[in-house]
Amino acid sequence: MPLRSTTAAWKNLREHADQLSSNHISDLFSDDPTRFNGLTFRTGQLLLDLSKQRLNQTTLHNLSALAEEADLHDWIEALFTGQKVNCSENRAALHTALRSPKASSLTVNGQDIIAAVHNNLDHMRRIVDRIHQGQWRGFTGHSINTIVNIGVGGSDLGPLMTCRALAEHQSGAANPVQVHFVSSMDGSQLSELLSQLNPARTLFVLASKSFTTIDTLANAATAREWLRRSGHTTTDDMLTARHFIAVTANTAKASEWGIPPSNQLEFWDWTGGRYSMWSAIGLPIALKLGMDGFLSLLEGAHAMDEHFRHTPFLSNLPVLMALVDVWNINFLNIHAHAILPYDGRLGSLPAYLEQLEMESNGKSVTRGGETVDFHTCPILWGEVGTNAQHAFYQLLHQGTESVMCDFIVAARRYQTSGSEELQHQHRLNLANCFAQSRLLALGDSILDNADTQPAHKRYRGNQPCSTLILDELCPFSLGQLIALYEHKVFVQAVIWGINPFDQWGVELGKQVATSLLGALENPESTPGFDQSTNGLLAAVHAKQKGEA
Repeated sequence: MPLRSTTAAWKNLREHADQLSSNHISDLFSDDPTRFNGLTFRTGQLLLDLSKQRLNQTTLHNLSALAEEADLHDWIEALFTGQKVNCSENRAALHTALRSPKASSLTVNGQDIIAAVHNNLDHMRRIVDRIHQGQWRGFTGHSINTIVNIGVGGSDLGPLMTCRALAEHQSGAANPVQVHFVSSMDGSQLSELLSQLNPARTLFVLASKSFTTIDTLANAATAREWLRRSGHTTTDDMLTARHFIAVTANTAKASEWGIPPSNQLEFWDWTGGRYSMWSAIGLPIALKLGMDGFLSLLEGAHAMDEHFRHTPFLSNLPVLMALVDVWNINFLNIHAHAILPYDGRLGSLPAYLEQLEMESNGKSVTRGGETVDFHTCPILWGEVGTNAQHAFYQLLHQGTESVMCDFIVAARRYQTSGSEELQHQHRLNLANCFAQSRLLALGDSILDNADTQPAHKRYRGNQPCSTLILDELCPFSLGQLIALYEHKVFVQAVIWGINPFDQWGVELGKQVATSLLGALENPESTPGFDQSTNGLLAAVHAKQKGEA
């Protein structure tokens, strides 16, 4: 299979980029008085503005031809119908099935997986309702009022991001719960948290697809030992049954650890970790929002699924966002991407998208085994916009790097609070969001006296920016937003010919760490590693022995 860079559509885009390269974004606005209307798109509760990108309608049509050449239509259907799009692991990737309505059906390997998904959701609801009604009791008979989710990667980032983003939508249950997250292997998060909690009223959710993740099991073992030392006499079986829930695809391992089947929620091998917040991995979200809030999140994601699957490319938000990124990366040579939510509630979104995009598309080998001769996923990072303005915007405005930026903001906030002060703050926030994207794209051409300023005060602009406006931040709109980025990543992978659903690049490090553990636990062993590692081991052993 030829590399995408050798195809006719790719070559056409290369020629088009050469023709357009001398155009500043401000020139593109001057040339087209209807530019905003022609490059703004909407679905559900989301509006996408691409008018501050370095492109025109010809660019979009050429990019759409690239998508057609890559058989994107067929790949989208393959994704939704359970074909094995994860070729290196011979699996489907059916996170879309996790948010499909109960009335739908999809048979994979002889099983109606939609029915299985909704059976699991029903089990999840029973657990959530039991906790919210104060009927899940710890070893002293007191109701559980604190949840600690122990997981890492996709078992942590999605639920954490969502719980923080939607905290204002917390369930009004009779027995509301506090939800905490622990992911770090070094125990620092857990040790600080446990000192503040009541063991008799704390429930741990162990979230691990394989139930072999060292980070998660180490924290879980520490949590169980903390419960044992709490001063209350009970059996280990009773302690585990009352204070642990497992969310896993490996129920046998969870049972071996001691968690009874009634305390287990399942997800499947066709659910990738970074696509799993829609599954039972989202239990902390349901405990925070209530089950109806969690289902609203799924409904928003499903609405985006339907839009993605059935909308023509030139009106399709995930396709458009993906193609614009391909344009920036492969034809404008921009390899840095800033995620800039102008909403403190979305403070964890950049970290979530870092994993979603860089773990999915941080690949250099195609599905056919060829080494690519073009760039794939850029470096992603970000921060809440108003904080970022005082941190790294200097580089965006006057540095030497070209950076593409996603601005994300909600149109409405504090409408029902009755607080004019808070509504004023939101207007101030919107003003900053729109001002920064305007200045990054257009530069100081927006000022009357720009030419009179010294060089160190000039703003060159021409940094391509997309703006996403949510009607308001709620479970439905957040579901739409996250599914939008998921599908964007998939489209990019199709264009580049890579597999976005495996992550072999993180596996070898785990194996090497296991081999090093023995050398760390046995100072008398003779390490057979490289010079640097041998030297570091010796330095650590010396310090642990109190030597100089």
